[in-house]
Amino acid sequence: MSNGVIERRSIDVVPDSERHGTPISQFTLWFGANMQVTAVVDGALAVVFGADALWAIIGLLIGNVLGGIVMALHSAQGPRLGLPQMISSRAQFGVYGAVVPLVLVVVMYLGFAATGTVLAGQAVNKILHVDDAAIGIIVFGVLTAVVATLGYRWIHRLGRIATVCGVIGFTYLGIRLLVTVDVGALFGAKPFTWATFLLAISLGAGWQLTFGPYVADYSRYLPRDTPERTTFLATFLGSVIGSQWSMTLGALVAAGGAGFLANQVGYLGSLAGPSAVGVLIYLVIVIGKLAVNCLNAYGGSMTILTTVSAFTRTAAFRPAVRAAYTSAFLLVSVLIAIFASADFLDNFKNFVLVLLMVFTPWSAINLTDYYLISRERVDVPALYDPAGRYGGWNLVALGSYFLGIAAQIPFLAQKLYTGPLTDKLGGADISWLVGLTLTAAVYYPLARRTTTPPEQMIYP
Repeated sequence: MSNGVIERRSIDVVPDSERHGTPISQFTLWFGANMQVTAVVDGALAVVFGADALWAIIGLLIGNVLGGIVMALHSAQGPRLGLPQMISSRAQFGVYGAVVPLVLVVVMYLGFAATGTVLAGQAVNKILHVDDAAIGIIVFGVLTAVVATLGYRWIHRLGRIATVCGVIGFTYLGIRLLVTVDVGALFGAKPFTWATFLLAISLGAGWQLTFGPYVADYSRYLPRDTPERTTFLATFLGSVIGSQWSMTLGALVAAGGAGFLANQVGYLGSLAGPSAVGVLIYLVIVIGKLAVNCLNAYGGSMTILTTVSAFTRTAAFRPAVRAAYTSAFLLVSVLIAIFASADFLDNFKNFVLVLLMVFTPWSAINLTDYYLISRERVDVPALYDPAGRYGGWNLVALGSYFLGIAAQIPFLAQKLYTGPLTDKLGGADISWLVGLTLTAAVYYPLARRTTTPPEQMIYP
Protein backbone atom coordinates (compact mmCIF):
# COMPACT_ATOMS: atom_id res chain seq x y z
CA MET A 1 0.00 0.00 0.00
CA SER A 2 1.15 3.56 -0.66
CA ASN A 3 1.11 5.71 2.51
CA GLY A 4 -1.10 3.02 4.04
CA VAL A 5 -4.18 4.47 2.30
CA ILE A 6 -4.18 4.02 -1.48
CA GLU A 7 -3.39 0.60 -2.91
CA ARG A 8 -0.24 0.64 -5.05
CA ARG A 9 -0.56 -2.80 -6.65
CA SER A 10 -2.36 -3.19 -9.96
CA ILE A 11 -1.97 -6.16 -12.30
CA ASP A 12 1.42 -7.22 -10.91
CA VAL A 13 2.05 -10.14 -8.56
CA VAL A 14 1.48 -9.39 -4.87
CA PRO A 15 4.77 -10.29 -3.09
CA ASP A 16 4.72 -12.40 0.06
CA SER A 17 5.80 -9.40 2.16
CA GLU A 18 2.49 -7.67 1.36
CA ARG A 19 0.21 -10.67 1.86
CA HIS A 20 -2.22 -10.33 4.73
CA GLY A 21 -5.69 -11.21 5.97
CA THR A 22 -7.65 -14.39 6.57
CA PRO A 23 -10.26 -16.23 4.50
CA ILE A 24 -13.06 -14.85 6.72
CA SER A 25 -12.55 -11.59 4.80
CA GLN A 26 -13.75 -13.44 1.69
CA PHE A 27 -16.93 -14.46 3.51
CA THR A 28 -17.78 -10.93 4.65
CA LEU A 29 -16.87 -9.39 1.28
CA TRP A 30 -19.08 -11.70 -0.75
CA PHE A 31 -21.87 -11.90 1.81
CA GLY A 32 -22.03 -8.10 2.01
CA ALA A 33 -21.80 -7.70 -1.78
CA ASN A 34 -24.81 -10.01 -2.24
CA MET A 35 -27.03 -8.53 0.48
CA GLN A 36 -28.26 -5.84 -1.86
CA VAL A 37 -31.22 -4.70 -3.88
CA THR A 38 -30.09 -5.97 -7.30
CA ALA A 39 -29.97 -9.50 -5.90
CA VAL A 40 -33.50 -8.91 -4.56
CA VAL A 41 -34.55 -7.91 -8.08
CA ASP A 42 -32.83 -10.97 -9.54
CA GLY A 43 -34.83 -13.22 -7.21
CA ALA A 44 -38.02 -11.36 -8.03
CA LEU A 45 -37.49 -11.96 -11.74
CA ALA A 46 -38.05 -15.69 -11.26
CA VAL A 47 -41.58 -14.93 -10.01
CA VAL A 48 -42.19 -12.07 -12.43
CA PHE A 49 -41.57 -14.39 -15.36
CA GLY A 50 -43.93 -17.10 -14.15
CA ALA A 51 -42.51 -19.30 -11.37
CA ASP A 52 -44.40 -20.11 -8.19
CA ALA A 53 -42.72 -18.47 -5.18
CA LEU A 54 -41.75 -21.77 -3.55
CA TRP A 55 -40.31 -23.32 -6.71
CA ALA A 56 -38.60 -20.03 -7.56
CA ILE A 57 -36.80 -20.10 -4.19
CA ILE A 58 -35.79 -23.75 -4.65
CA GLY A 59 -34.62 -23.13 -8.21
CA LEU A 60 -32.65 -20.05 -7.17
CA LEU A 61 -30.96 -22.07 -4.41
CA ILE A 62 -29.92 -24.81 -6.85
CA GLY A 63 -28.58 -22.19 -9.25
CA ASN A 64 -26.70 -20.31 -6.54
CA VAL A 65 -25.06 -23.52 -5.30
CA LEU A 66 -24.04 -24.71 -8.78
CA GLY A 67 -22.79 -21.30 -9.87
CA GLY A 68 -21.23 -20.67 -6.46
CA ILE A 69 -19.05 -23.77 -6.81
CA VAL A 70 -17.63 -22.47 -10.10
CA MET A 71 -17.21 -18.96 -8.71
CA ALA A 72 -15.43 -20.13 -5.54
CA LEU A 73 -13.05 -22.34 -7.55
CA HIS A 74 -11.87 -19.14 -9.24
CA SER A 75 -11.43 -17.48 -5.83
CA ALA A 76 -9.21 -20.33 -4.63
CA GLN A 77 -6.68 -19.41 -7.34
CA GLY A 78 -6.02 -15.99 -5.79
CA PRO A 79 -3.69 -16.82 -2.87
CA ARG A 80 -1.53 -19.20 -4.91
CA LEU A 81 -1.11 -16.91 -7.92
CA GLY A 82 -1.28 -13.48 -6.26
CA LEU A 83 -2.72 -12.13 -9.51
CA PRO A 84 -5.92 -10.52 -10.74
CA GLN A 85 -8.21 -13.14 -12.30
CA MET A 86 -8.06 -12.04 -15.92
CA ILE A 87 -4.25 -11.83 -16.01
CA SER A 88 -4.16 -15.52 -15.10
CA SER A 89 -6.46 -16.39 -18.01
CA ARG A 90 -3.56 -15.57 -20.35
CA ALA A 91 -2.27 -19.02 -19.41
CA GLN A 92 -5.21 -20.44 -21.38
CA PHE A 93 -5.88 -17.87 -24.11
CA GLY A 94 -2.44 -16.36 -24.70
CA VAL A 95 -1.32 -12.80 -23.91
CA TYR A 96 -3.24 -11.29 -26.82
CA GLY A 97 -5.96 -13.93 -27.02
CA ALA A 98 -7.11 -13.16 -23.47
CA VAL A 99 -8.15 -9.71 -24.72
CA VAL A 100 -11.19 -11.30 -26.42
CA PRO A 101 -12.97 -12.33 -23.20
CA LEU A 102 -11.49 -9.25 -21.47
CA VAL A 103 -13.46 -6.88 -23.70
CA LEU A 104 -16.65 -8.77 -22.91
CA VAL A 105 -15.81 -8.64 -19.19
CA VAL A 106 -15.58 -4.84 -19.34
CA VAL A 107 -19.02 -4.73 -20.97
CA MET A 108 -20.33 -6.93 -18.15
CA TYR A 109 -18.92 -4.67 -15.45
CA LEU A 110 -20.35 -1.60 -17.15
CA GLY A 111 -23.76 -3.25 -17.38
CA PHE A 112 -23.85 -4.28 -13.73
CA ALA A 113 -22.44 -0.94 -12.57
CA ALA A 114 -24.99 1.02 -14.58
CA THR A 115 -28.04 -1.07 -13.69
CA GLY A 116 -27.02 -1.15 -10.02
CA THR A 117 -26.43 2.60 -10.01
CA VAL A 118 -30.00 3.17 -11.21
CA LEU A 119 -31.37 1.42 -8.12
CA ALA A 120 -28.82 2.90 -5.70
CA GLY A 121 -29.51 6.36 -7.13
CA GLN A 122 -33.19 5.95 -6.30
CA ALA A 123 -32.26 5.17 -2.68
CA VAL A 124 -29.91 8.19 -2.52
CA ASN A 125 -32.73 10.41 -3.80
CA LYS A 126 -35.07 9.08 -1.11
CA ILE A 127 -32.50 9.90 1.58
CA LEU A 128 -31.84 13.40 0.17
CA HIS A 129 -35.55 14.05 -0.61
CA VAL A 130 -34.85 15.05 -4.21
CA ASP A 131 -36.65 13.98 -7.38
CA ASP A 132 -34.02 14.37 -10.11
CA ALA A 133 -32.80 10.82 -10.84
CA ALA A 134 -29.45 12.12 -12.11
CA ILE A 135 -28.55 13.59 -8.71
CA GLY A 136 -28.74 10.26 -6.87
CA ILE A 137 -26.91 8.48 -9.68
CA ILE A 138 -24.04 11.02 -9.68
CA VAL A 139 -23.71 11.04 -5.87
CA PHE A 140 -23.53 7.26 -5.83
CA GLY A 141 -21.00 7.28 -8.67
CA VAL A 142 -18.72 9.63 -6.72
CA LEU A 143 -18.95 7.44 -3.59
CA THR A 144 -18.01 4.40 -5.67
CA ALA A 145 -15.06 6.23 -7.22
CA VAL A 146 -13.62 7.14 -3.82
CA VAL A 147 -13.69 3.60 -2.36
CA ALA A 148 -12.65 1.84 -5.59
CA THR A 149 -9.69 4.21 -5.99
CA LEU A 150 -8.51 3.60 -2.41
CA GLY A 151 -8.47 -0.07 -3.37
CA TYR A 152 -8.33 -3.54 -1.87
CA ARG A 153 -8.26 -2.84 1.89
CA TRP A 154 -11.06 -0.31 1.78
CA ILE A 155 -13.22 -2.54 -0.40
CA HIS A 156 -12.88 -5.32 2.19
CA ARG A 157 -13.69 -2.88 5.01
CA LEU A 158 -16.80 -1.82 3.15
CA GLY A 159 -17.70 -5.51 2.77
CA ARG A 160 -17.65 -5.95 6.54
CA ILE A 161 -19.87 -2.91 7.03
CA ALA A 162 -22.26 -4.12 4.31
CA THR A 163 -22.46 -7.53 5.99
CA VAL A 164 -23.60 -6.07 9.32
CA CYS A 165 -26.00 -3.59 7.72
CA GLY A 166 -27.38 -6.23 5.35
CA VAL A 167 -28.10 -8.74 8.12
CA ILE A 168 -29.90 -6.14 10.25
CA GLY A 169 -31.78 -4.48 7.38
CA PHE A 170 -32.85 -7.61 5.52
CA THR A 171 -33.85 -9.40 8.72
CA TYR A 172 -36.07 -6.45 9.58
CA LEU A 173 -37.60 -6.42 6.08
CA GLY A 174 -38.24 -10.16 6.33
CA ILE A 175 -40.07 -9.70 9.62
CA ARG A 176 -42.11 -6.84 8.17
CA LEU A 177 -43.02 -9.03 5.20
CA LEU A 178 -44.22 -11.81 7.50
CA VAL A 179 -46.32 -9.30 9.43
CA THR A 180 -47.91 -7.60 6.42
CA VAL A 181 -48.28 -10.47 3.92
CA ASP A 182 -49.71 -13.98 4.25
CA VAL A 183 -46.51 -15.63 3.07
CA GLY A 184 -47.94 -19.14 3.32
CA ALA A 185 -50.60 -18.27 0.76
CA LEU A 186 -47.90 -17.34 -1.76
CA PHE A 187 -46.68 -20.93 -2.02
CA GLY A 188 -48.51 -23.13 -4.50
CA ALA A 189 -50.35 -20.18 -6.02
CA LYS A 190 -49.04 -21.12 -9.48
CA PRO A 191 -48.62 -24.56 -11.06
CA PHE A 192 -45.12 -26.01 -11.36
CA THR A 193 -43.55 -25.80 -14.82
CA TRP A 194 -40.09 -26.94 -15.84
CA ALA A 195 -39.54 -23.84 -17.97
CA THR A 196 -39.98 -21.38 -15.10
CA PHE A 197 -38.11 -23.66 -12.66
CA LEU A 198 -35.11 -23.86 -14.98
CA LEU A 199 -35.30 -20.10 -15.49
CA ALA A 200 -34.99 -19.66 -11.71
CA ILE A 201 -31.96 -21.98 -11.70
CA SER A 202 -30.44 -19.99 -14.56
CA LEU A 203 -30.96 -16.68 -12.73
CA GLY A 204 -29.21 -18.04 -9.62
CA ALA A 205 -26.38 -19.67 -11.56
CA GLY A 206 -25.91 -16.65 -13.81
CA TRP A 207 -25.66 -14.36 -10.81
CA GLN A 208 -22.79 -16.42 -9.37
CA LEU A 209 -20.99 -17.17 -12.63
CA THR A 210 -20.69 -13.51 -13.58
CA PHE A 211 -18.50 -12.94 -10.50
CA GLY A 212 -15.98 -15.43 -11.93
CA PRO A 213 -13.86 -13.03 -14.00
CA TYR A 214 -12.92 -10.92 -10.98
CA VAL A 215 -13.38 -13.02 -7.85
CA ALA A 216 -9.66 -13.82 -7.47
CA ASP A 217 -8.90 -10.08 -7.50
CA TYR A 218 -10.12 -10.02 -3.89
CA SER A 219 -8.33 -13.13 -2.62
CA ARG A 220 -4.94 -12.46 -4.19
CA TYR A 221 -3.56 -10.66 -1.10
CA LEU A 222 -4.16 -13.66 1.18
CA PRO A 223 -0.94 -15.44 2.32
CA ARG A 224 0.29 -17.89 -0.30
CA ASP A 225 -0.02 -20.85 2.07
CA THR A 226 -3.73 -20.21 2.70
CA PRO A 227 -5.45 -23.60 2.14
CA GLU A 228 -7.45 -23.62 -1.10
CA ARG A 229 -10.29 -25.46 0.63
CA THR A 230 -10.60 -22.66 3.20
CA THR A 231 -10.61 -19.91 0.58
CA PHE A 232 -13.14 -21.87 -1.45
CA LEU A 233 -15.53 -22.43 1.45
CA ALA A 234 -15.33 -18.86 2.76
CA THR A 235 -16.10 -17.43 -0.69
CA PHE A 236 -18.75 -20.03 -1.52
CA LEU A 237 -20.67 -19.69 1.75
CA GLY A 238 -20.51 -15.89 1.76
CA SER A 239 -21.72 -15.54 -1.80
CA VAL A 240 -24.37 -18.28 -1.76
CA ILE A 241 -25.89 -17.41 1.64
CA GLY A 242 -25.92 -13.68 0.90
CA SER A 243 -27.42 -14.03 -2.57
CA GLN A 244 -29.97 -16.66 -1.57
CA TRP A 245 -31.14 -14.54 1.37
CA SER A 246 -31.64 -11.53 -0.93
CA MET A 247 -33.22 -13.52 -3.75
CA THR A 248 -35.64 -15.27 -1.39
CA LEU A 249 -36.81 -11.87 -0.18
CA GLY A 250 -37.15 -10.81 -3.81
CA ALA A 251 -39.23 -13.84 -4.76
CA LEU A 252 -41.56 -13.27 -1.81
CA VAL A 253 -42.06 -9.53 -2.34
CA ALA A 254 -42.67 -10.09 -6.06
CA ALA A 255 -45.31 -12.72 -5.27
CA GLY A 256 -46.96 -10.77 -2.46
CA GLY A 257 -46.48 -7.11 -3.32
CA ALA A 258 -47.92 -5.67 -6.51
CA GLY A 259 -46.16 -2.37 -5.87
CA PHE A 260 -42.71 -3.92 -6.01
CA LEU A 261 -42.70 -4.29 -9.80
CA ALA A 262 -43.32 -0.62 -10.41
CA ASN A 263 -40.86 0.74 -7.84
CA GLN A 264 -38.45 -1.75 -6.31
CA VAL A 265 -36.54 0.65 -4.03
CA GLY A 266 -39.62 2.60 -3.00
CA TYR A 267 -41.48 -0.61 -2.19
CA LEU A 268 -38.74 -1.79 0.19
CA GLY A 269 -38.76 1.62 1.88
CA SER A 270 -42.53 1.53 2.34
CA LEU A 271 -42.34 -2.08 3.58
CA ALA A 272 -40.05 -0.82 6.34
CA GLY A 273 -42.92 1.15 7.85
CA PRO A 274 -42.37 4.60 9.46
CA SER A 275 -40.48 7.10 7.32
CA ALA A 276 -37.52 7.29 9.69
CA VAL A 277 -37.04 3.52 9.46
CA GLY A 278 -37.53 3.76 5.71
CA VAL A 279 -34.57 6.14 5.49
CA LEU A 280 -32.43 3.59 7.32
CA ILE A 281 -33.47 0.90 4.84
CA TYR A 282 -32.56 3.21 1.97
CA LEU A 283 -29.15 3.63 3.64
CA VAL A 284 -28.79 -0.17 3.84
CA ILE A 285 -29.62 -0.33 0.12
CA VAL A 286 -26.96 2.29 -0.68
CA ILE A 287 -24.27 0.54 1.41
CA GLY A 288 -25.04 -2.87 -0.14
CA LYS A 289 -24.98 -1.46 -3.65
CA LEU A 290 -21.80 0.47 -2.88
CA ALA A 291 -20.09 -2.76 -1.81
CA VAL A 292 -20.80 -4.55 -5.07
CA ASN A 293 -20.39 -1.48 -7.28
CA CYS A 294 -16.87 -0.98 -5.94
CA LEU A 295 -16.15 -4.56 -7.03
CA ASN A 296 -17.43 -3.70 -10.51
CA ALA A 297 -15.41 -0.48 -10.72
CA TYR A 298 -12.21 -1.98 -9.30
CA GLY A 299 -12.56 -5.14 -11.39
CA GLY A 300 -13.44 -3.08 -14.46
CA SER A 301 -10.35 -0.89 -14.15
CA MET A 302 -8.11 -3.94 -13.56
CA THR A 303 -9.59 -5.61 -16.63
CA ILE A 304 -8.98 -2.54 -18.79
CA LEU A 305 -5.40 -2.31 -17.49
CA THR A 306 -4.90 -6.00 -18.28
CA THR A 307 -6.11 -5.36 -21.83
CA VAL A 308 -3.82 -2.35 -22.26
CA SER A 309 -0.82 -4.19 -20.80
CA ALA A 310 -1.08 -6.93 -23.43
CA PHE A 311 -0.01 -4.42 -26.07
CA THR A 312 2.25 -2.15 -23.99
CA ARG A 313 3.98 -5.09 -22.23
CA THR A 314 3.53 -3.28 -18.94
CA ALA A 315 3.61 -5.48 -15.84
CA ALA A 316 2.41 -2.83 -13.37
CA PHE A 317 0.70 0.57 -13.31
CA ARG A 318 1.07 3.48 -10.88
CA PRO A 319 -1.84 4.21 -8.48
CA ALA A 320 -2.62 7.44 -10.38
CA VAL A 321 -3.06 5.49 -13.61
CA ARG A 322 -5.36 2.95 -11.95
CA ALA A 323 -7.35 5.84 -10.43
CA ALA A 324 -7.73 7.46 -13.85
CA TYR A 325 -9.03 4.26 -15.43
CA THR A 326 -11.39 3.68 -12.51
CA SER A 327 -12.79 7.21 -12.83
CA ALA A 328 -13.23 6.87 -16.59
CA PHE A 329 -15.02 3.55 -16.16
CA LEU A 330 -17.38 5.01 -13.57
CA LEU A 331 -18.08 8.07 -15.68
CA VAL A 332 -19.27 5.84 -18.52
CA SER A 333 -21.37 3.70 -16.16
CA VAL A 334 -23.00 6.80 -14.65
CA LEU A 335 -23.88 8.15 -18.11
CA ILE A 336 -25.40 4.77 -19.02
CA ALA A 337 -27.39 4.80 -15.76
CA ILE A 338 -28.76 8.28 -16.43
CA PHE A 339 -29.86 7.58 -19.99
CA ALA A 340 -30.85 3.89 -19.84
CA SER A 341 -32.99 3.43 -16.74
CA ALA A 342 -36.29 2.51 -18.40
CA ASP A 343 -37.74 -1.03 -18.48
CA PHE A 344 -35.20 -2.05 -15.85
CA LEU A 345 -36.60 -5.45 -14.86
CA ASP A 346 -36.99 -6.80 -18.37
CA ASN A 347 -33.67 -5.48 -19.59
CA PHE A 348 -31.85 -6.82 -16.55
CA LYS A 349 -33.25 -10.32 -17.02
CA ASN A 350 -32.06 -10.42 -20.60
CA PHE A 351 -28.74 -8.87 -19.68
CA VAL A 352 -27.99 -11.53 -17.05
CA LEU A 353 -28.86 -14.40 -19.37
CA VAL A 354 -26.85 -12.98 -22.28
CA LEU A 355 -23.82 -12.66 -19.99
CA LEU A 356 -24.32 -16.24 -18.95
CA MET A 357 -23.81 -17.33 -22.55
CA VAL A 358 -20.51 -15.43 -22.78
CA PHE A 359 -18.92 -16.34 -19.45
CA THR A 360 -19.69 -19.99 -18.90
CA PRO A 361 -17.27 -21.09 -21.67
CA TRP A 362 -14.57 -18.83 -20.21
CA SER A 363 -15.04 -20.35 -16.73
CA ALA A 364 -15.01 -23.86 -18.17
CA ILE A 365 -11.68 -23.25 -19.95
CA ASN A 366 -10.01 -21.44 -17.05
CA LEU A 367 -10.95 -24.02 -14.41
CA THR A 368 -10.31 -27.07 -16.63
CA ASP A 369 -6.84 -25.83 -17.45
CA TYR A 370 -5.86 -24.65 -13.98
CA TYR A 371 -7.06 -27.66 -11.98
CA LEU A 372 -6.95 -30.56 -14.46
CA ILE A 373 -4.28 -29.79 -17.07
CA SER A 374 -1.76 -27.37 -15.55
CA ARG A 375 -2.57 -28.73 -12.08
CA GLU A 376 -2.05 -25.34 -10.43
CA ARG A 377 1.36 -24.80 -12.02
CA VAL A 378 1.70 -21.46 -13.80
CA ASP A 379 4.71 -19.67 -15.31
CA VAL A 380 3.82 -16.21 -13.98
CA PRO A 381 6.52 -14.16 -15.81
CA ALA A 382 5.38 -15.71 -19.11
CA LEU A 383 1.90 -14.23 -18.58
CA TYR A 384 3.36 -10.83 -19.48
CA ASP A 385 5.43 -11.98 -22.48
CA PRO A 386 3.70 -12.84 -25.81
CA ALA A 387 6.93 -14.53 -26.90
CA GLY A 388 6.97 -16.71 -23.79
CA ARG A 389 5.47 -20.07 -22.85
CA TYR A 390 1.85 -19.06 -23.44
CA GLY A 391 2.39 -17.14 -26.68
CA GLY A 392 0.24 -14.40 -28.13
CA TRP A 393 -2.77 -16.46 -29.16
CA ASN A 394 -4.00 -19.89 -28.07
CA LEU A 395 -6.20 -21.12 -30.89
CA VAL A 396 -7.35 -24.22 -28.98
CA ALA A 397 -8.74 -22.10 -26.15
CA LEU A 398 -10.23 -19.46 -28.45
CA GLY A 399 -11.79 -22.09 -30.70
CA SER A 400 -13.28 -23.92 -27.73
CA TYR A 401 -14.52 -20.61 -26.33
CA PHE A 402 -16.38 -19.57 -29.49
CA LEU A 403 -17.72 -23.09 -29.96
CA GLY A 404 -19.04 -22.96 -26.40
CA ILE A 405 -20.85 -19.71 -27.16
CA ALA A 406 -22.25 -20.93 -30.48
CA ALA A 407 -23.49 -24.20 -28.96
CA GLN A 408 -25.71 -22.25 -26.56
CA ILE A 409 -27.59 -20.30 -29.23
CA PRO A 410 -30.15 -23.07 -30.03
CA PHE A 411 -30.97 -23.25 -26.30
CA LEU A 412 -31.38 -19.52 -25.63
CA ALA A 413 -34.63 -18.10 -24.31
CA GLN A 414 -34.18 -14.39 -24.89
CA LYS A 415 -36.60 -11.54 -25.44
CA LEU A 416 -35.33 -10.98 -28.98
CA TYR A 417 -34.42 -14.57 -29.82
CA THR A 418 -35.64 -18.00 -28.80
CA GLY A 419 -33.60 -20.98 -29.96
CA PRO A 420 -35.33 -23.79 -31.87
CA LEU A 421 -34.48 -26.35 -29.19
CA THR A 422 -35.82 -24.06 -26.47
CA ASP A 423 -39.35 -24.45 -27.82
CA LYS A 424 -39.02 -28.23 -27.61
CA LEU A 425 -37.99 -27.84 -23.95
CA GLY A 426 -41.12 -25.85 -23.18
CA GLY A 427 -39.31 -22.53 -23.16
CA ALA A 428 -36.68 -23.57 -20.57
CA ASP A 429 -33.25 -21.94 -20.86
CA ILE A 430 -30.46 -24.47 -20.25
CA SER A 431 -27.89 -22.70 -22.43
CA TRP A 432 -25.51 -22.07 -19.50
CA LEU A 433 -25.36 -25.80 -18.73
CA VAL A 434 -24.66 -26.64 -22.38
CA GLY A 435 -21.92 -24.00 -22.55
CA LEU A 436 -20.23 -25.18 -19.37
CA THR A 437 -20.15 -28.90 -20.12
CA LEU A 438 -19.56 -28.82 -23.88
CA THR A 439 -16.71 -26.31 -23.65
CA ALA A 440 -14.91 -28.36 -21.00
CA ALA A 441 -15.47 -31.58 -22.97
CA VAL A 442 -13.99 -30.07 -26.15
CA TYR A 443 -11.16 -28.12 -24.53
CA TYR A 444 -9.80 -30.79 -22.17
CA PRO A 445 -8.60 -33.45 -24.68
CA LEU A 446 -7.24 -30.85 -27.11
CA ALA A 447 -5.43 -28.83 -24.45
CA ARG A 448 -3.85 -31.95 -22.91
CA ARG A 449 -2.04 -32.53 -26.20
CA THR A 450 -0.97 -28.93 -26.81
CA THR A 451 -0.36 -27.42 -23.35
CA THR A 452 3.10 -27.56 -21.74
CA PRO A 453 2.74 -26.41 -18.13
CA PRO A 454 5.88 -25.89 -16.03
CA GLU A 455 7.06 -28.58 -13.65
CA GLN A 456 6.24 -26.29 -10.74
CA MET A 457 4.97 -22.76 -10.09
CA ILE A 458 7.32 -20.11 -11.46
CA TYR A 459 7.14 -16.71 -9.78
CA PRO A 460 8.96 -13.49 -10.81
